[in-house]
Amino acid sequence: MNEILAKLRYRPNIFEIIEKGNHVICAVSGKKIPLDKLTYWNVDLQEAYFSSKEAQMRFEDLKK
Repeated sequence: MNEILAKLRYRPNIFEIIEKGNHVICAVSGKKIPLDKLTYWNVDLQEAYFSSKEAQMRFEDLKK
């Protein structure tokens, strides 16, 4: 399967596909996140996170 980067709009509890693809990139780690595994994102920043670890890292950075 081809690796195609998706463009998403992150909303509370759901994301909207703007451009079709099969993954997005974690804003913190740069890891690929398959859309069917995407669980963590920030609506205000419009960023995706690979796991709760990366989401927490971003949260801690924003508090500084």
